[in-house]
Amino acid sequence: MHTGTLISLALYFILMLAIGLYAWRKSTSDSEGYLLGGRNLHPAVAALSAGASDMSGWLLLGLPGALYASGLVEAWIGIGLFVGALVNWIVVAPRLRQQTVDYGNALTIPEFLANRFPDKAIALRVTSAVIVVLFFTVYTAAGLVGGGKLFQTAFAGLFDVGGMSDYATGIWLTAGVVLAYTMIGGFLAVSLTDFVQGLIMLAALVFMPLVVMFGPGGSAGASLTQVQPGFLDLGYGLTAVGWLSAVTWGLGYFGQPHIIVRFMAVRSVREVATARNYAMVWMFICLLGAIGVGLAGRAYVERNAIALDDPETIFIFLSEALFSPAVTGFLFAALLAAIMSTISSQLLVSSSSLTEDFYRLFLRKDATEREAVNVGRICVLLVALAAILIAGDPDSEVLGLVSHAWAGFGAAFGPLIVLSLTWKRMTGTGAVSGLVVGAAVVIAWIALGWNDRLLGGPGVYEIVPGFIASWLAIWLLSRATSVSEGEEHAELA
Repeated sequence: MHTGTLISLALYFILMLAIGLYAWRKSTSDSEGYLLGGRNLHPAVAALSAGASDMSGWLLLGLPGALYASGLVEAWIGIGLFVGALVNWIVVAPRLRQQTVDYGNALTIPEFLANRFPDKAIALRVTSAVIVVLFFTVYTAAGLVGGGKLFQTAFAGLFDVGGMSDYATGIWLTAGVVLAYTMIGGFLAVSLTDFVQGLIMLAALVFMPLVVMFGPGGSAGASLTQVQPGFLDLGYGLTAVGWLSAVTWGLGYFGQPHIIVRFMAVRSVREVATARNYAMVWMFICLLGAIGVGLAGRAYVERNAIALDDPETIFIFLSEALFSPAVTGFLFAALLAAIMSTISSQLLVSSSSLTEDFYRLFLRKDATEREAVNVGRICVLLVALAAILIAGDPDSEVLGLVSHAWAGFGAAFGPLIVLSLTWKRMTGTGAVSGLVVGAAVVIAWIALGWNDRLLGGPGVYEIVPGFIASWLAIWLLSRATSVSEGEEHAELA
């Protein structure tokens, strides 16, 4: 049973490494090539790269698992994400592509912010880089948890050798392949592998729900309304706070560095609209497929009286139960594609912040391009090792880890990015305050259990208070300091 599956996975890994070698030969001679692919991404590559790096293992594990457990009401998360992504492509993408070039050809988000607000350049670069590395380490760990769950569920006992569990093997193998092509090929390798991985994910999410519903032993004849009360009701048991928490996942898009950095790398501002069209079609089909996997998977399990302990493994279970080993390997590759595309993007963005906003800023201002690229590779490794340690708990929930990191970025960077691109009166003091307040509110909301203390139980998603607090901090402090900092800019000019 495992032979065909392992062969398919091995071929997938080889393909990813081959792309890494190709990218190494094309675009790793300088920092702009290693970190942004020379700002020369084809619109389709940029679109699918942004989508694949966004969705992660959440698309094939977390979202289907949530729908499997609770029904169609969980689809509000996907609806909120779709709307948020569309607005992000319309408002942020073209402006960020243009302004990162205009403001000193910035290669990272912290560098752009520093160039946009030069009077607070050091504070912005350091604060934003710390937030990037902190939350991306947790976010990367979420992806590695997905890799560990795949091997733990699909290959029980096969890799449990030498004192290392299947779960740990999955984590190390996933991290190892990602590290190889990311360290070798940089941004171009990450983007090209994301493009291929996005196509694999698309095929799997179109193919699987159809087979589950209409294949042998499928669930087309089962009434989903009988699975549990309100299973197909988009509003069943939904409170106003619950609805707000679900749809406001879309707010996170404006502040996700691993997604918006793709906007900076599109070949031209004119081609951003083309990339947007590719991205939104891809995202719509994939979200619809993930919802189908969760709902049809629950009907299949109920109809065949099967016990499934972990709802987040429904995609893995269906892959093994309904398909031949070779096809199962392809579907597992789709899951790994979702996981690895996000991990590689996060590692590279974290590495770029450590290299450009710490190493080159404080330690080696005169570092050569070759030295900076090599330091970036070392930073990729260090962040990955930290994420591996966090992912060591096999009971971790992918959706939970992702939700915290997503909220942290969305609240810290979302209002900051939108306002810095659209509001000329924004000041450096406002920018720094928005970063700090947004991140602090999210961290405090989670760590101090403010949903329980302030709202008496499961309450609003932490991105909501964090985003609002960050926006208000930027607006209030920018208005308070606009005159003094405007005079300071005039003197510097």
